Amino acid sequence: MLEELFFIHKQTVEDTPLDFKRYLYDQIDWKAQAVCVMGPRGVGKTTLLLQHYHEAYQTVEKCLYVSADNVEVSALGLFQVAKEYFQYGGDALIIDEIHKYPKWQGELKSILDTFKKKRVFVSGSSSLALQEGKVDLSRRLVYYGLKGLSFREYLTLKEKIALPSVSLDEVISRHVTLAEKIASGAPVLKYFKQYLAAGYYPFFLEGEATYYAKLLNIIEKALYEDVAAMGNLKRSNILVLKKMLWLVASSGSFTVNIEKMSRELTLSKEYVYSYLEYLEGSGLISCLRPGGKGYASARKPEKIYIQDPNLLGVLNHQLMSERDQGALRETFFVNQLKDLLKITASDKGDFLVNDKYTIEIGGKDKNFDQVKEVKDAYVAADRIEIGAGKKIPLYLFGMLY
Repeated sequence: MLEELFFIHKQTVEDTPLDFKRYLYDQIDWKAQAVCVMGPRGVGKTTLLLQHYHEAYQTVEKCLYVSADNVEVSALGLFQVAKEYFQYGGDALIIDEIHKYPKWQGELKSILDTFKKKRVFVSGSSSLALQEGKVDLSRRLVYYGLKGLSFREYLTLKEKIALPSVSLDEVISRHVTLAEKIASGAPVLKYFKQYLAAGYYPFFLEGEATYYAKLLNIIEKALYEDVAAMGNLKRSNILVLKKMLWLVASSGSFTVNIEKMSRELTLSKEYVYSYLEYLEGSGLISCLRPGGKGYASARKPEKIYIQDPNLLGVLNHQLMSERDQGALRETFFVNQLKDLLKITASDKGDFLVNDKYTIEIGGKDKNFDQVKEVKDAYVAADRIEIGAGKKIPLYLFGMLY
């Protein structure tokens, strides 16, 4: 059994890129007994774990990579695979796409309880499925979320422009200095346009000709594998989810009206809420709640965005109109800040960040009319290299990680 798994391991690890590591790599406590890396499909979770394999272990005799949906793994069971490998003398196990393995929580718990001196690293694309295991595994498994490439990482990976990440407060207070440094000698607006179209997923390096086909494949797999499994949904339900995605992608900034969605989709409001949670959990959309407390504001989103600019582009095809460009800008802004900072919908500007900064998003001619009487209000403007005062280049918000 191990011979076959060793062969698959060798085929998988040998082409791992080692010259570029994602922002999350140095944030992970690799000495923990068990680590789980979550994130949408295609953002580089497997590569991140294999980079650690090359840095810390280098040989299959010390660390074994397996995919949870491998036929042999499914037939033998995760626990049996771990038992045989650790008895063989292995130190660590990498389990990829663990959410695809039925009842993974129980078997992973047994592995960690039985082999307390061994290390286990797992990845999963379906955050809702992985969240279900947090109750039983919260004291054993350390969870980390991996996003797609930031604009800063894209510049490093594609254009070999190495820049440090900066905090939100630095962007607010030092944006002129930061922009001068970034834009000096580099066509930053050209690169930013390329990133918005095809730069969020690291596999753009495999060829731009196939990039959009791969994005469509991500959507299909997320719906038919991740979401369907989470909700035990039939094919007809998936078609409704596709319609929900289309509604969001084609509506610019999608302001949520649950009753209207219920009518248009011929679904009960309860199902609308559940389906939105499935789509968000699978990494296809981002839901922004309004400021405030309480159960209602926690569950009902104020606005919905497609998860990232690249997915929005492939769903909405050309993004030619100014309204479409507005949606693209807002999608970028939400994507880069969400999960790093607190971001909510605002009735006085587009967004409220960290309960302090009101941000209005727009093109290069965007003014302050909508936020002129708001304290700590700023305009994040597209198509400007360097800002002034409270007008900040939009691309700088891609330097946060």
